[in-house]
Amino acid sequence: MTSLFRRIKPAERFHFNARHLAHILKIHRLTIIKIERWAYVVFVHRHDKGGQFVSYRQLNRWTRAIAHMIQISPTLEDLWQLGEGIKQETLKFEDRYSASTLDYLRQLWAERRDKLINLLE
Repeated sequence: MTSLFRRIKPAERFHFNARHLAHILKIHRLTIIKIERWAYVVFVHRHDKGGQFVSYRQLNRWTRAIAHMIQISPTLEDLWQLGEGIKQETLKFEDRYSASTLDYLRQLWAERRDKLINLLE
């Protein structure tokens, strides 16, 4: 588990429905029988093939949670630590982050850094 994962705690904080997961999995909503939120993944019980795991990192809420944490970082130190966590996360799970998502998070991080620096001056 990465430090970013521990900060976000998706199993506790993320809420979603069958329609949302069906869209991610590119299946019909009625194919989903049951959804289980596990500590590290979501397990989707399906009519057609038993079950399928979905990483929390595949959910849009994951990126929104990171963006929110960047935007509310109270200090430069906290922002730096968050940036290191994001860096480790994206290196470990690089296949889960698109270039556009990474650019978006970098831009938010830089904007927050500049704002915190200006508050110190």
